[in-house]
Amino acid sequence: MSILDHPLTRGIDLDDPRNTLLRRRIIREKRFLKRLYDEWYALICSRLPASCEAVLEIGSGAGHLDEMLPQVITSEVFPLEGVDRVEDATALTFADESLDAIVMTDVLHHIPDVAQFLREASRTLRSGGRLVMIEPWRTPWSDWVYRNLHHEPFRPDADEWKLPPGGPLSMANGALPWMVFSRDRRLFEAQNPELAIASIEPLMPVAYLVSGGVSMRSLLPGSAYPFVRAAERRVLREKGAMFALIEVHRLPR
Repeated sequence: MSILDHPLTRGIDLDDPRNTLLRRRIIREKRFLKRLYDEWYALICSRLPASCEAVLEIGSGAGHLDEMLPQVITSEVFPLEGVDRVEDATALTFADESLDAIVMTDVLHHIPDVAQFLREASRTLRSGGRLVMIEPWRTPWSDWVYRNLHHEPFRPDADEWKLPPGGPLSMANGALPWMVFSRDRRLFEAQNPELAIASIEPLMPVAYLVSGGVSMRSLLPGSAYPFVRAAERRVLREKGAMFALIEVHRLPR
C-alpha cells in the first residue's frame, strides 16, 4: 500500500464487481482522468463508419462511452448495474454480420483467448465493419513503466495470445495488443484474412501516468490536462507512447 493508492480501491479484490463500480466512480470524479477518457472516446468515435447503428462495446463496466455514443450496446463479463448485457468476448451472442463496429478501451489485454475473440469479431461484423480499441502499447518507455510501476503483468515475450486462468481483471498481459498487431502481425494476417489492420496510432507518453489511472491518486488537477497533452505531443510518440489507438477493418465478403 502506498500514499498514492486511491482510497476507494484499497482492500478491494480486483475481480470483485464492486471494484468495477468503484472504478466507474473514480473516472467520473477525477477530472484529469475524466478528460483523458473523454479524449479516448472521441478518438474511438472518430474511427467508426459514417452510418453506424449497431455498435458493441466490450468491457463497458467502468466507462462512460454511452454518454458520447448513445446507440452503443454496453457489455461486461458479469452482471453490472448500468450495463446492457453480459457478454463473453470469445463467444458473442450476436448473429453473424449483425454489428457495424466493436469497440473497447483497455480491454483486449484481459481477453483470455484473443485469437478466438478475433474469430468472433470477424463473424459478427458486417462487411466494412470496424474493430476499434485503445490499448497498452509497447515502446522503450512503456516497457519500463509497465514492468516497474504497474500492477498488471506485462510479458512481451509470451509464446501465445492466451492468458493463464484467472479473474476477468487480474488475468492480463499488457503486452498482448503489441504482440498481436506488431510482433506477430504476419500471424494475425494469416489467421484472419478477412480482417485488415487499418492504422495503429501511438498515444500519450505521460498523460495516463500522471492521471494516476483508476488505482492511484491523480498527480495533477484537471485544469492541467490540456497543458500536459500539448507538451507530450512534442514527444516522439513512437518511442515514448504508453497506449495505441488500433483500427481494424472487416473486409468485404
